[in-house]
Amino acid sequence: MSKTAHRIFIFGMALIVIGTITFLFYLGFSYYQISLEERFFDPSNTLLKPSGTLGHGFGIFGSLFMILGILLYMARKRFRSLSRLGNLKYWLEFHIFLCTLGPILVLFHTSFKFGGIVAISFWSMVAVFLSGIVGRFIYIQIPRSIEGRELSLNEVRNMKSDIGEIIRNSYQLEEESYNTIVTSIGNKPELNHGNIFVRTIRKYFDDIKTIRLVKHVLKKNKLPKSEIHKVVGLVQNDISINRKIERLVTMQKLFNYWHVAHLPFALVMLIIMVIHVAVTIVFGYKWIF
Repeated sequence: MSKTAHRIFIFGMALIVIGTITFLFYLGFSYYQISLEERFFDPSNTLLKPSGTLGHGFGIFGSLFMILGILLYMARKRFRSLSRLGNLKYWLEFHIFLCTLGPILVLFHTSFKFGGIVAISFWSMVAVFLSGIVGRFIYIQIPRSIEGRELSLNEVRNMKSDIGEIIRNSYQLEEESYNTIVTSIGNKPELNHGNIFVRTIRKYFDDIKTIRLVKHVLKKNKLPKSEIHKVVGLVQNDISINRKIERLVTMQKLFNYWHVAHLPFALVMLIIMVIHVAVTIVFGYKWIF
C-alpha cells in the first residue's frame, strides 16, 4: 500500500468513526437526555431502546465488529498462510478501527443506561478500549520494519549513520562548529535521571535545544537553506534513532505487561457478552427477523 493509499485508508476509517458518533448523537440526543421512566412515553423509544429496532441493531453490529476485529487480527498474527495478506500494521489499524466502532455502537445500544451483569461486560469493554489506546502508544514506540515486524536492538543500531563523518565530508564547516554539532548530538549522561518520566521530559527539551543549536551553527557558517534543511533532517533522524534505542527494552517490557492487563478484560467482556446474547435469545428477544 502506497503512502497516499494508506492515508486514505486511515482517513476513511477515522471519518466513519466520527461520522457514526455525530449521526447517532444527532439521531437520539434528546432521547438520551431524559430519565429512564420518561423514555417509555417518548416517540423514539421503540427505535432507540436496547431492544428497539435501531438500539438492538446497534448491539448486534457493535458486538460483531468487536468479535470480527479480534478474530481477524489474531488470525493474521498466528497463521502463516495469512502472512502475505498485507502488512501486519494495516491489520492492526483495521483491528483498532473495528474495536473502536464496536464499543461506540454498544454504548448507544445501552442507551447510556446499564446495570447488573451487563455492566461488568460494559466496563470491561471500556477497560479494553482504554488499554488499547495505551497499547497503541507503546506499540508505536517499538521500532518495526515496513512489514510491521519488531526490530532487534542490533537492527535499530544498524539504522544509525555516522552523522559526524557525513557532515565533515559533505560540508565545509569550521572545526569549532563541527565539534559543537557532534557534541550536541552525543550521549549526555547528565540527562539520565533515574525516573523514566523525568528522563523523558529532560531529553525531549534537550532534543529541541539541539535542533536549534545545529540550525544556529549552520546559519553562522552561511550554508544555503536547502543544505541546512538536509543537515537538520540528518540530526533529527539520528536523535530519533537514539531515543528508540534507549526506549526499546523498556517498551518491550511494558508491552508484555500490557498484554497481561489487556487480554483478561477482553475475555471477561466476551464471556459476559455471550451470556447476555444467550439470555436475550432464551427470553425471546428478536431483532428485525
